Amino acid sequence: MARIETRLYLDEDLGAGRTLGLDHARAHFLRTVLRLSRGAELALFNGRDGEWLARIDGLGKGWASLVVERRLRAQDAAPDLWLVFAPIKRARLDFLVEKATELGVARLQPAMTRYTAVGRVNTERLAANAREAAEQCGRLSLPEVMAPKRLFDLLADWPAERRLLLCAESGEARPIAEVLSDQAAGAPEPRPAAVMTGPEGGYAPAELDALRKLPFVTPVGLGPRVLRADTAALAALACWQAALGDGRQRPVREPGET
Repeated sequence: MARIETRLYLDEDLGAGRTLGLDHARAHFLRTVLRLSRGAELALFNGRDGEWLARIDGLGKGWASLVVERRLRAQDAAPDLWLVFAPIKRARLDFLVEKATELGVARLQPAMTRYTAVGRVNTERLAANAREAAEQCGRLSLPEVMAPKRLFDLLADWPAERRLLLCAESGEARPIAEVLSDQAAGAPEPRPAAVMTGPEGGYAPAELDALRKLPFVTPVGLGPRVLRADTAALAALACWQAALGDGRQRPVREPGET
């Protein structure tokens, strides 16, 4: 079966025979940007019902209607992986959110640290970036975009069962490949996990001291080079996915799909 190029995330329930209307922005995108017309195929997903084939039933200036035909893929279980990050400058933050979404994170959590230079985070823009990335990369869910929290407030409410991989070079940091290899050998299924990166200026000494004392924190190293915050986050996410996540799995297809 040929891959359908156009994918859209919708909040509505999906099922065979349903007719769905699009808002002005989505209709404009299909008609003016993609130059699609009546009868064109799309793939729809909502994070609950899998991926469905739909066709444009009607399309005009500022409106569009779609008819849902059949399911293409069953809903899958996204890896239980979070990214906790100190906000960075806008262009790099947009890039980080886009690529973290492509790498399958389930939650994006901004954490305000002592040396965080960015004072405000536009979570609506981050959510829009995440949605567009999910539509492009083929995943069937959106990451949850959380409101920023101060670092120590975040740690005070941290679920104890979720392992936190702290990307901070120190004498206690073990190579991330070694840590993940040990975790993969120790359990058939990965435990809930998170990757955490700090600001471009690094963590304050008091923050690092507090983090190292927490039982759920494991400091990890990413090699001999000094990485920018967004590079470090993506490198760590890719390592986790390859060792413990869906990077080691074959895609699940519906019966009869080729």
